Amino acid sequence: MLLFWILFNLFALGMLVLDLRAFHRPGHPVRFRESLGWTAMWIALAVAFAALLYFWQGHQAALEFVTGYVVELSLSVDNLFVFLLIFNYFAVPEEQQHRVLFWGILGALVMRGIFIGAGIELIHRFHWILYVFGVLLVYSGIRVCALGGHQFDPARNPVVNAVRRWIPVTEDYVGGRFLVRRGREKSQMYATPLLLVLVVIETTDVLFAVDSIPAVLAITLNAFIVYTSNVFAILGLRSMYFAVAGLMKIFRFLHYGLAVVLILVGLKMLTADYFRISTLATLGAVALVLAASIVASVARPEKEPVDL
Repeated sequence: MLLFWILFNLFALGMLVLDLRAFHRPGHPVRFRESLGWTAMWIALAVAFAALLYFWQGHQAALEFVTGYVVELSLSVDNLFVFLLIFNYFAVPEEQQHRVLFWGILGALVMRGIFIGAGIELIHRFHWILYVFGVLLVYSGIRVCALGGHQFDPARNPVVNAVRRWIPVTEDYVGGRFLVRRGREKSQMYATPLLLVLVVIETTDVLFAVDSIPAVLAITLNAFIVYTSNVFAILGLRSMYFAVAGLMKIFRFLHYGLAVVLILVGLKMLTADYFRISTLATLGAVALVLAASIVASVARPEKEPVDL
């Protein structure tokens, strides 16, 4: 089994490098049609991996992967709103956004792997932790419903403030560089605003992982399936950002659909010892909720304010 873990991580890393170096030239802004193509490719790769799991580990493993992937991908959509907020707040040049997301996702893969391993180990050792995760998911869903989405203020990020105290930051962007040397004989190391953006994205992903990973653990405790469904969702998230960045306001009810998904998965985790809900039923419920929120968003778009 260790061999499959190694091969999968080499595949994910190879695809990321290929994406950054071969298909996206340095300083090249990602266009809408290009991002749509990459998004479709990542979804196709996830489908192909599900087919591989079907022939390798059987129907149940493939179904758990698909359900975990759909749940993770749908919850990750909320990340897109936060990415847009971060890039707008820091005025990140369009041609540098892809580079930041590349390194941010690379760090997220490492952190998600650690979180998943720790979460599964805790559940195996302390069964009651399932109820903690369940309550956390229900609380997160209710909070998103009440607030209309995750609230986030980059200016109050404590990690960013710590970085500013630790190292001076340049006022302008220096191409795609995170660190530069300036001053007399270039002896002083400076961080660029691009490094601050990367730090914010990494710390934000930790907060989102608190919601998404327990949600997938409610579906399966197979570490390989939990990890691979997370990885495929994260890898596709970068391309999806550029595909839907200009369409965010259309899906005005999507936040509420995601909140309902969190609540449903949390309730599934809380009642797992008393009621058995099949993976197929979970997948159907998640798909139905997301479809309903998208249809409602399209049917009742937000009205533009009228100037009097």
